[in-house]
Amino acid sequence: MSDFLQHVINGLSAGTIYALVALGYTMVYGVLKLINFAHGDVMMMGTYVGYASALQFKQRGGFGMASVLAIFFLSMAACAAVGWLIERFAYRPLREKPKLTALITAIGISFAVSYGFQMDWGFLPGPNPRAFPEVIRRQPWLTLLDGEVTLWNWQVISFAVALGLMAGLQYLVFRTRFGRAMRAVSHDHRTAALLGIHTDRVIAVTFMLGSALAAGAGILFAIKDVKIEPLMGTQQGLKAFVAAVIGGIGNVPGAVVGAVLLGLVEEFVVGYTASSWRDAVAFGFLILVLLLRPEGLFGRVTAEKV
Repeated sequence: MSDFLQHVINGLSAGTIYALVALGYTMVYGVLKLINFAHGDVMMMGTYVGYASALQFKQRGGFGMASVLAIFFLSMAACAAVGWLIERFAYRPLREKPKLTALITAIGISFAVSYGFQMDWGFLPGPNPRAFPEVIRRQPWLTLLDGEVTLWNWQVISFAVALGLMAGLQYLVFRTRFGRAMRAVSHDHRTAALLGIHTDRVIAVTFMLGSALAAGAGILFAIKDVKIEPLMGTQQGLKAFVAAVIGGIGNVPGAVVGAVLLGLVEEFVVGYTASSWRDAVAFGFLILVLLLRPEGLFGRVTAEKV
């Protein structure tokens, strides 16, 4: 019982981080029907911005609540700017081109960012892994079953930050004027433009929001696993994409549920088998869902005229 409960806690912690990245995939797909394979690398860039910021705060006297919030803000703001640049100069010129063109461009941006960050030019980190500073001192927050189950403070903070960001996104999409515009563009961007919606602005802000969430996930991941490296975004981005597809790509609640399920599956696989099976079972879970329900758990089958 204690092992089961501990795995549930760990799985939920990992799943909420996947969810923040998966939301970026599903938002961009919702408005453009495009899989932004560079999204995981944007998360990696945000982690390195947080790393550089944390080093500066560490040299100036350590970490407090204000400095940790500043690390999150700087990372998310930097990645929002990167998301705008990617959309403006890479994807917008290809918007009326075949979808395959944009997909190849996304893969190219992903490789350029991940492998470009391995170059050691002074302002880039180089290929060697780095240890993320301990911005939050790890300590047990709650112990259960005579100390056999431990809920750590960083897990509580991760839950709180991830749920807060997801709740804010949910409010933005379903309770604000911009959210209505976003959903209109998602339904049909040409008709939305005819109705007076500034579609370019909506799409750009969607990219910025998704990139900012990815940066927040990157900081939470770095606090959890400590080690960061230029290729970390590729693996984490693929896992988040798997979560988005499981939940139903384009469906915001589905992305969250898919990410939590993926985190739980991975944690139970590691806990009861071997860690080497983690990735194989995660992608096997994706294949199983696609075989049984190709549209995802929360997706809907739509008829398409040809």
